[in-house]
Amino acid sequence: MSDKWTRPTQAPPPLFVGDKEKDLVKQVNDEIIERVVGQQVLYFSIDLETTDFHPIYGEAMEKNFYHPIRVYALVEFQGVETEFMDNFTLDKSTKLKVFFHKRRLTEDQNLFVREGDYIKYGDIYYEIVKTIEPKLLYGQVDSRFEIQAECIRARKGVFEGA
Repeated sequence: MSDKWTRPTQAPPPLFVGDKEKDLVKQVNDEIIERVVGQQVLYFSIDLETTDFHPIYGEAMEKNFYHPIRVYALVEFQGVETEFMDNFTLDKSTKLKVFFHKRRLTEDQNLFVREGDYIKYGDIYYEIVKTIEPKLLYGQVDSRFEIQAECIRARKGVFEGA
């Protein structure tokens, strides 16, 4: 027996994370979010094909939406903020953070979270104003598994039913 160290011919797999491990993480997350701690929201996606956007500003006075989709997510209520607006009035806004499981939405429900879409949580409608994908699965750049949406309460008349 030789005490001399020999170099392996191939590098080891990256953290032992392959497709099977990613599928296991997805399955566990799905079960926890849907059966244990998740809340239901209704997701309203803007129909980009039938909505008439302004050619210069890219905004639409009236938006068309697809039928709502029930989505399980983790919802963090961030309370009500009161803001004083230049000797004019008080303004109150309600905010939410919604944590979506990315693979569950994109692969199973064919849904993509975008700014400008709406969700209904309880009896209140919220507009998604910011999206973030803050978490990587075991630090792998191509394995983002969470979408975080920051939402504000929709004003009456802006969204049907609000």
